Amino acid sequence: MKTLDKFKTQSDEDLVKAIVKNNDTLLFEILYDRYSMLVYNKCLGFAKDDDEAKDLAQDIFLKLFVKLASFKGNSKFSTWLYAFTYNHCVNYVTRNTAKKFEKKAVDYKDIENLSEDGYEDENSFLSMKVDKLKVAIEQISPDEKMILLLKYQDSLSIKEIVTALGIGESAVKMRIKRAKDKLITVYNNLK
Repeated sequence: MKTLDKFKTQSDEDLVKAIVKNNDTLLFEILYDRYSMLVYNKCLGFAKDDDEAKDLAQDIFLKLFVKLASFKGNSKFSTWLYAFTYNHCVNYVTRNTAKKFEKKAVDYKDIENLSEDGYEDENSFLSMKVDKLKVAIEQISPDEKMILLLKYQDSLSIKEIVTALGIGESAVKMRIKRAKDKLITVYNNLK
C-alpha cells in the first residue's frame, strides 16, 4: 500500500507512464479517482440523464485504459483527456441520433478578422441568459457544442484546443466562430 501512496502525488504524465509501463490497474485507479467526476460532468452535458452519463463515463475509462499508451505527452494529460472525452461523447451522440451535419467551407477572408478568441463581438455571446442558453446549446451539433465547451467551460486556450483536436489554429478559430454564430442564431430564435 505504501508504494501506491507515492504514485498519488506524482504528476498525471508520470502516472500515465507508470500505468503504461506496468499495465497496472491499481495505478489506473488513482488516475480514475483524479478525473472521474470531471469526465462524468462532461458526459452529463451530452447525456439525457444521470444513468446515461454514468454509462458514458464508464465507457470512456474502459476505452482510456486501452488507449492510454497513445498519450504522447505533447500536451497536458488533462487536455488530452478532455479531447478524448469530448470525442467519445460526440461520437456517441452522432451515432445514436444518426444526424448528418453539413460541412461548410472555410472563408479565409474571415480568418484575418478573428481575435484570439476567434470572434470579434463577444458581447452578444457572453450576455446570453443561462436557462435559454442551455436550451440553445442542446440544439446545435455535438461538434459545435464540443468546441464551445472546450473554450468557455474548460477555459482552454486556442493553442490547447489545437493540440487537443489535432487541427490548425485557423481551423480552431473558424470552428469557434461558426459555433458561436450558430448558437447566437439558435438562441435568438428561441421563444
